[in-house]
Amino acid sequence: MLVSLLLTALLGASQDFDNGLDVPYVPSPSEVVTGMLKLAEVKSTDFVIDLGCGDGRIVIAAAKEFDARGLGYDLDPERIREARELATKSGVADRVKFVEKNLFDAEIKQASVVTLYLLPGVNQKLKPRLLSELKPGTRVVSHSFDMGDWKPVKQVEVGGRKLHLWIVPQR
Repeated sequence: MLVSLLLTALLGASQDFDNGLDVPYVPSPSEVVTGMLKLAEVKSTDFVIDLGCGDGRIVIAAAKEFDARGLGYDLDPERIREARELATKSGVADRVKFVEKNLFDAEIKQASVVTLYLLPGVNQKLKPRLLSELKPGTRVVSHSFDMGDWKPVKQVEVGGRKLHLWIVPQR
């Protein structure tokens, strides 16, 4: 029931979703962004990739709060423009990049951390790529939605929202 209510809220939260995007634009609250980055234990040596980055807040926070580098992918050119402007205003434009591209076509191999706030079906569709293309030990964090039979190594709740952490296993 709770998942149905959340999906209904997500689906109604954005006009973008009606424009052919895979996921509606629903920004993560700042305490959830920080919680995701802490759950992944982000540090200055990390390269954070946010798939479906929206306004770039996760990648920007990784750079600003944890001195990491990062890359965000989003299909919406308006969100990419916002992300670039916010990165400049936040003083981290030299450590982050934002690319207008479908997250299913995104280059992810260089990530040490991948962040997601996507719908369950999108997570499931991405899971094989995450497991085959990411290096063992890469941390994957999702806001709200899990990966089905790939069980997280840790779950926490921040601001009433569940966060999931997976670590890509050895192959």
